This record gives sequence, structure tokens and C-alpha cells, in this order.
Amino acid sequence: MTFEVILQFFILFFCRPIHISNSVTNQSVIMSQNLSEKINDVLVDRQLSISAITRELKDKGFVEHRLVLTGYLRALRDLKKLQEIEIPPSKVYKRLEYPEKCTDIYSIVGDQIKSLDMEMRLHLAIFIISRLFKRPVFREELLHLGINNKSVANCLESSTCMISVSRDENLKLYRTEITRIPIPANDPAYEIKAEDAHLISMANVVLVDTIKDLVDISGLTPKTKQTKLVEM
Repeated sequence: MTFEVILQFFILFFCRPIHISNSVTNQSVIMSQNLSEKINDVLVDRQLSISAITRELKDKGFVEHRLVLTGYLRALRDLKKLQEIEIPPSKVYKRLEYPEKCTDIYSIVGDQIKSLDMEMRLHLAIFIISRLFKRPVFREELLHLGINNKSVANCLESSTCMISVSRDENLKLYRTEITRIPIPANDPAYEIKAEDAHLISMANVVLVDTIKDLVDISGLTPKTKQTKLVEM
């Protein structure tokens, strides 16, 4: 199955309801509704680290142990209520405004590739997002994918780097047409210099695994071991 075919399946299923396993549902039952609401309040229109969220909650008179709060945040992430963004050495969290309707694309792709080394994560992120949106990928978007500016700079200096700074004459237009997230003026964009078979193969796995996460395929697949992205 080619990358383009898998990409079409991904687009088809992207906004479908997400199946949540019983284990995750049980977490939501245990979770304090009061704490969940307070976390949502402090994350309105911003993204914060665990330490910052802890301080904000304390200022509002809600004191909770950091380990307990970390568990709540991860549960909210698993329930697709929050997006977890890795900005080394920390992780930050932001609200997903419409989790019941459509999960954030950057969170979806970022979760699928976060186990890989940073350079491959960057290559895959730019390859998939650029093919999905049919345009270069802006630096701000990479931040939402958990890829920081230093990682991009390191990759550009590497002899194995497969990306380059985009010189697309329509970048200014693209910035204004993106309304889901704010793209700063003059924000650089990146594109893949040259595709190779391994990159395309890994991108296929990412999209197939993503579709599996978006739809309930229980009872349809064999119980034998499945190939994982990290095994390729």
C-alpha cells in the first residue's frame, strides 16, 4: 500500500470519534472532576509545564502533590482532553478545545513518533505534515509536534539531514491562511529535500498506527505480535 493511499485513509478517519479503552475510561471515573476543571481553567489560551501548573493551582488554593498531578495530566492526555508536548527537558500541556469532535493533528503525529530519535522525528514530522497539508511546515508547527528550535538547527547542520529551509514564494500566504494556530510573521518553514524508501516506509507505519488509534478494530485483528515503529 502506497503512502498516498494510506494518507487518504488517514484524512478519512481523522475526525471520527475516538475509541477509548476500558482502562482509560476507568481512569476518568477515578479522576477528581474538581481537579480536572481547575486544570482546564489554568490552561485557557496557554500551555504550561507540570511545575507551572502546580504553581497556578496552588495560587488558586488547590494544593496537590506533583506526582498525583502528573498522573492526572497523563490521564487527561490519554482521554484526549489535553495535548502533551515534549520540549526537552520538560513536557508542557495545553487544552484540546474540541476533543469530542476532532483530535489535534499535531498531537496525533507527535505521539506516534515521540519514541524515535530526534532527527528521524523531524524528518517524519515534516514529511507527513507537508504531504497532508500540501505545503511546507512552519517552525511553530514543529513546536506543537514536540520538536524544538535547537533540534531543527542541529539537524540542518548534520550531514544526514533530509530537510531544508523552504523558499516557497507562497509562504506569506500560507501563514495568513493557517487559522487553527497562530503562525508568527516571518516564521521559517521547512520541507523535505529528497525522499527515500525508508522514510516513506516509516511514514506509512505512522499513518497506519494512527488510523488504528482513531477507530475501534478490536475483534478484527489477530493476536499475534504486530510490527511497531520502533522495530523498523
